[in-house]
Amino acid sequence: MGVLKKILKWTIITVALLIITAYTLDYEYILKGIRVVYFTGHVTAFIDDYPHFENDTIKKGTFTDEWPLHKNYATVVATPTLKQANKKFSTVAYAIIKNDSLFYEWYAKGYNATSKTNSFSMAKSIVSSLLGKAIMDGYIKSLDQPISDFYPQYKGKKTTVGDLSSMASGLDWVEHYTSPFSLTARANYDDDLASTILNLKITEPPGQSFKYLSGSTQLLGMIIQKATKQQLAEYLSKSFWQPLGFQTDALWQLDDSKNKLAKAFCCISSNARDFARFGKLYKNHGYWGGKQILDSSFVAKATKPRFEGQPYGYGFWISNYKGKHIYAMRGILGQYVITIPEDNLIIVRLGHKRSLNFSKSFSSDFYTYIDEAYAMLNTL
Repeated sequence: MGVLKKILKWTIITVALLIITAYTLDYEYILKGIRVVYFTGHVTAFIDDYPHFENDTIKKGTFTDEWPLHKNYATVVATPTLKQANKKFSTVAYAIIKNDSLFYEWYAKGYNATSKTNSFSMAKSIVSSLLGKAIMDGYIKSLDQPISDFYPQYKGKKTTVGDLSSMASGLDWVEHYTSPFSLTARANYDDDLASTILNLKITEPPGQSFKYLSGSTQLLGMIIQKATKQQLAEYLSKSFWQPLGFQTDALWQLDDSKNKLAKAFCCISSNARDFARFGKLYKNHGYWGGKQILDSSFVAKATKPRFEGQPYGYGFWISNYKGKHIYAMRGILGQYVITIPEDNLIIVRLGHKRSLNFSKSFSSDFYTYIDEAYAMLNTL
């Protein structure tokens, strides 16, 4: 018993010292990460994490613009390859929308058409959409407006809001997903996100080349909030959730209950049917329900590569798979809204994992979800 008491005593002392050290060195966010991830039985960020964070509500409007059902809705079953991929990568939602009608949808056990899961970096496409809307509304002058107009500490630097959206900011952010000491981890779990972002320096020439940095989108979100004088969730609700007739309210994770800064680089919790609306909006050149919701010139620019040979536009990933112009919203665990305009096709996949095998800037599961959608459509 004496040995056990000594082990327990030194364990308690060690844990206490680690906690004190974390707070002393400003790494207390790691403790939150441990609590949110490991104490819930996970080893990394997970799609159902929103109850563990403060959230702002993205409010839907008084009407829902329901997806019409395709004449062949629910007449085609998933291919064996799709079933295998869904099982292997723990898909929770998969939907095919053809000609703006719901052709096929499937949900894993415990999930349904209104289940909320984390968008992760699909939120970057939504924040870039808010940039386009803020320009259209006159809050921001253009993609070429310098960020120093909003944050004077960047005076003399040439980075623009368009550079932030297109991942060409020049910020000294390191995109790292496994180290608990990384900026990405701090941004996700810390309680003062603004101070983390505003401590970033511009150390590379902006507007020259593509470099994916979550910090770029976070700073962009802060600029949009400052320009519009509205919380991001409020502006998103007014700009898209209400006029596009979203089915449900959504949640946007905040850094904490005091600062209430939305994590613009990630973390909007919604469902497949509602995420798909952005695919339709962009496919239809920003037009919805008889109104021009988003400027068509912005839509065109956002969905084409800014830099030759790179897979990114303004908030959207770009692919020419199958010789088709494809653009996608994408999250780290295989969250996708894939839009293929020439075939009037939108594919949505949400889930727990993605393939670790990459080709041409996309993981192999991305191509599987496209291939199997076409295989199912071609059975008609």
